[in-house]
Amino acid sequence: MKFSLLAKDQGSKARAGSITTDHGVIETPIFMPVGTVATVKGVHQRELKQDINPDIILGNTYHLYLRPETKVLRQAGGLHKFMNWDRNILTDSGGYQVYSLAANRKIKEEGVKFKSHIDGSYHFFTPENVMEIQREIGADIIMAFDECTPYPCDYTYAKNSMHRTHRWLDRCIEHFTNKTKPLYGYEQNLFPIVQGSTYKDLRKQSAEYIAEAGAVGNAIGGLSVGEPAEEMYAMTEVVNAILPEDKPRYLMGVGTPINILENIALGVDMFDCVMPTRNARNGMLFTAEGTINIKNKKWETDFSPIDDMNITWVDTEYSKAYLRHLFKVNELLGKQIATIHNLGFYLWLVREARKHIIAGDFAVWKSKMVKQMDKRL
Repeated sequence: MKFSLLAKDQGSKARAGSITTDHGVIETPIFMPVGTVATVKGVHQRELKQDINPDIILGNTYHLYLRPETKVLRQAGGLHKFMNWDRNILTDSGGYQVYSLAANRKIKEEGVKFKSHIDGSYHFFTPENVMEIQREIGADIIMAFDECTPYPCDYTYAKNSMHRTHRWLDRCIEHFTNKTKPLYGYEQNLFPIVQGSTYKDLRKQSAEYIAEAGAVGNAIGGLSVGEPAEEMYAMTEVVNAILPEDKPRYLMGVGTPINILENIALGVDMFDCVMPTRNARNGMLFTAEGTINIKNKKWETDFSPIDDMNITWVDTEYSKAYLRHLFKVNELLGKQIATIHNLGFYLWLVREARKHIIAGDFAVWKSKMVKQMDKRL
């Protein structure tokens, strides 16, 4: 994997760059649509490629391990072939799912025992077998196994958890480097994850440990778990001051369009979040002028296009009134239209950010966009 830094914004820490893997170039900053179980919900791969056009999508190790199971993915030739996606894929490590399964898991030094949310069966994740599972899934970028702490989090717990995440990282690197190989004829790249909750000293310590590991890219985890946005930004700023400038920085699970722009301004390169797809299925549309709850009665006879910006074809193909009608009658097409719109908007937003970083006026543009988007229409 190769990362090239192409431009830096004068008024912020925003960067434009490119990541090159065996599955192509990823222009940064980038938003990765979430394809949890080998699909971005409600979107065909053709629409994903042609209309939304991301350079990379995300898959979920925990979910793919349970269904369809790695033995199926291995027989298919890896996740790319299984889902017919020839661009980049990143897989998370399962650490976040372990966090979200708090009532059904037990964390030990060796790893995490957890109960499947599907059938109640017990499973055990360790740094070593998570590396093997991600080898079998076959993503281009894979994540180290970590523990994502909740918010709020006791300082002592956050500190102990962070040190365990560091020890797990050492085991991940050892196993990934010396005990496993790529299975499908292309390279895979391991990113470690900075933890430390919302404690500045822990975040600093973790960022230093992760930077010292010398990986090809680095991630920031444990944010966007309920903390105020200001704390997220503060922790990101602390971490990005330490993580190497010549490696991509990935902020996991973030976030709203405003969160994304603010974190780009702090030097983040990569994002993922279920928000554009999940909120779409609930009738919330993101636009450059603010958010729309398409279920509201005010749109009942609004026959104007969904979005005059026409970022994706659905924006002018259908009216707000029609889309509201689809939601009111619980028609699946409504959720599909909203999903394509939201993902298209997110990709447009990071690509516009990239253009303005290269042009040198990102900070001014960002301030204007944040004000515009912080409205309910």
